[in-house]
Amino acid sequence: MKKILILTMLAFLILLPIQGFADMAEGDIIITLGENLTDTQKNMLLSEMNAPKDTQIITVSNQEEHQYLGKYVANSLIGTKAISSSATTIEPNGSGISVKTKNITWVTNEMYVNALITAGVKDAKIYITAPIPVSGTAALTGIIKAYEISADKTIPEAVKQAANQEMVETAKLGDSIGNKNAAALIAKVKEEIAKNKPKNDEEMRKIIENAASELSVKLNENEMQTLIDFFNKLKNLNINWNQVSDQLHKAKDQISNFIQSEEGQGFLEKVKQFFIRLIDAIKSLFS
Repeated sequence: MKKILILTMLAFLILLPIQGFADMAEGDIIITLGENLTDTQKNMLLSEMNAPKDTQIITVSNQEEHQYLGKYVANSLIGTKAISSSATTIEPNGSGISVKTKNITWVTNEMYVNALITAGVKDAKIYITAPIPVSGTAALTGIIKAYEISADKTIPEAVKQAANQEMVETAKLGDSIGNKNAAALIAKVKEEIAKNKPKNDEEMRKIIENAASELSVKLNENEMQTLIDFFNKLKNLNINWNQVSDQLHKAKDQISNFIQSEEGQGFLEKVKQFFIRLIDAIKSLFS
């Protein structure tokens, strides 16, 4: 059932006109809803997202979901209903991208951030939700469209397609090497491409191999070739690589902020105590 609902969050923002959104300011919110939600589900999600009463709501159809993800996953997995939703809040310049989710089972927050950075999205706080558990792949196109409307900016179709493909490929890779490793690998490779575009497949392979080595993960040849092909496609698109690098660093800052937080420090203290006990246990074997 979860796989059937994998893509219910796709092109949330295509149906309504752009009029009125170009003047959006910091703190303003764009809400997207799947058109197959019941009235009860809509009201529940709007309440959950703290949607202001005067917020314009944009719906997405299942047909639009197939339009943007049909190239990368089986149509049978997209399903026949659009039910998932998102809230995009405009943040101050320099804030970077932050993502939180509820009832999303396959795509991680980091995967969303990576793909949105590829699409050129910046300075936005994004919340993705559904009334039942879904894999979450289809959220991306709606969020990108929301950003286009809020920023009064058109993102090239090829770039939007690449962002959708990136999220799908990262999620698939996550099934093999783990979600955190997959997202980190994609980010590391994009950082290196931003510094110096590889000139051929050999250089691209080396970049991917180095990133995988740093993360202590192994890729099979099929995974390696899929990544080479994808990143070759990505590096030839009209992407602002300076902005990509900047937004990736801001994403790292968010992780750093967690480390410095009370929650993060508590986690590190638990890790520290574990190793202290481990060392003491080893010492006792020789005393």
